[in-house]
Formats: sequence, structure tokens, C-alpha cells
Amino acid sequence: MTAPVHRPWLHRFAIATVCVALVTMTMGALVTSRNAGMAFRDWPTSDGQAMLTYPWFQDFASNWDKFLEHGHRLAGVLIGLFSIALCGLLIARESRTWLKAAGVAILVCVIIQGVLGGFRVWLDERGLAMVHGAFAACVFALMASTAQALSRTWVTSRDRFRTARAAHLRPMAVITVATLMLQYLLGGLIRHGGTGLHEHLGLGLLAVVIVLANAIIVTRAHVGWLTRSAWCLFALVIFQASLGGMTWVTRYGFPPTGYVAVADSIQQTVFRTVHTVLGIIVLMTSVLHAVRVFRVVHVADPLPESPVVTAESLMAASKGGLR
Repeated sequence: MTAPVHRPWLHRFAIATVCVALVTMTMGALVTSRNAGMAFRDWPTSDGQAMLTYPWFQDFASNWDKFLEHGHRLAGVLIGLFSIALCGLLIARESRTWLKAAGVAILVCVIIQGVLGGFRVWLDERGLAMVHGAFAACVFALMASTAQALSRTWVTSRDRFRTARAAHLRPMAVITVATLMLQYLLGGLIRHGGTGLHEHLGLGLLAVVIVLANAIIVTRAHVGWLTRSAWCLFALVIFQASLGGMTWVTRYGFPPTGYVAVADSIQQTVFRTVHTVLGIIVLMTSVLHAVRVFRVVHVADPLPESPVVTAESLMAASKGGLR
């Protein structure tokens, strides 16, 4: 099997694709926070005009909702172009078959995501908007995982982590991803359906405990690559919890200080959007950490087999000792 080759330019392009996707999702989160998903009643056209010919900047001062929604659509076009390019580059230049498949999967998922957004408009269905947001987080995690697999550390991991022992870290890594995914879905349920608030709060507290426990367990394994990602995830979760508190205050007010929430205020829109985007980043980080754990386990040398002790071997050993 041909050893993988680290190509810095391909790794950087994959990171650029992740960044463009983050911009697209930020625009989408702003659209949801402003309740501007139906600013246009048509798709893929905008008020009957083609995507690239619509006078987008004219809406900046006159119609902020249309400005955001069309900006989200244009960002979707951009991530589509980046996904096509990334897929082509992986197929042409990458030797690992599974990464070629990942490139194709990313492109297919981006197309599906665009179609989901279109059906959300055609059907004016908020449930589809929630699916659209949840699927975006999954595609984002796939993009980031692909970029990580193109990094120098990943390519050289077989030599770096040959003696690492991390098999016992896999269950906690999977539990962490599952918990944060469920928490993200509950957040989407609040944004799009207005329900699940108390469940979201309770699971948020549990998520902090699980992520902290994961970081402590990983630290004891003494694998720096994993330790860094585990504690980075914990720091992001703490920040996310703080943002959640501020989002609560801007939405429901804070009587002890006399703060009264104002519907659709700038503060409310900003905190809700940032909280959503950071939730996507938190989920992505948990997936990257889990992928790292499984990679370290995969490349590590297997533990030597312990000799099987039988009655015959004990008798032979005792006879040898009597001589």
C-alpha cells in the first residue's frame, strides 16, 4: 500500500473550504435569528431574478431580511464551487481511496443541502428549516474531518503514535459526540419550534460534565494530540454555556437587574446567532476529537499477546526448576 503524502497546499485548500462553509452557516444562522427564511417566495431565483443578477446590495439599506437571505444563497453558491474544486483535487491528487470518497460525499451533501434549502422555501416548512440546519452541522463536521486527514500530523501519525494506548478512550469519545449532537438538535428545536427549552438546559449541564470527564480521561492517556483537542473542546463548551446564558437573558430578560428583553433586538439577534454558530463549532470539534482517537488506536502497535498458562506449562516449569 502506498504511504500517504502530505500536501500542504491541499490541506490549506480543505481548511479554506471549511472556512467558507462556516461563513455560509453563519449567514444561515442570521437568517433564522431574523426569521427571514421566507424573505423570498421563490428559489433558486430571488423575486424572479437569477441568483447572480439580483441587485443584492440595494437591499442593504431598504430590506435587511432580503439582504441576509440572498447573501446566504450566494454563500451557498460559493461553498458549492469550493466543494467541486475540493472533490476534484482529492480525486486527482490524493492517493487514499477513502479520502477520494470523502470528497465525493462532501460534494453530494452540499448539493443535498442546497436542495433542502430550496424545498424549505417552496413548501414554507419550518420543519425542513430545522433539518436544513442539522444537516449543515453534519456536513461541516465531515469537511473538517477531511481537512484533518490531510494534515501533517495525521499523515505521520503511524510513526508518532506507534506506542500509544488509546483504545479505552473510544467509548467516551462517541458518547461525547452523541450528547453534543442531541444538544444541538434540541437547540434547533427551540429556534424553529419554540419547544424543548428545559431539556436543552438540562442536557447542557450534563454535556459539560461529560466533556470534562472525557478531557480528564484523555489526559491520563498521555497522548498530546488527543489531550489538546479534548481540552479545547471543554473550553469551547464552557464558552458556549456562557453564551447560552446571555442568549437566555436577551430573549427572556433579567429581572434582578431590570433588564427587559426586546423582541428582534440587535443584541438578541447577535447572541442567538453566535450561540448557534458556536454550537456547530463545538459539535465539529467533538467529531474531530473522536476521529483523532480512532486514528491513534488504528495506527498504534497491537499489545503483545500474554502467554497462555496451562497445567502442562506449569508442570514443565516446575520440573525445570527441580533439576
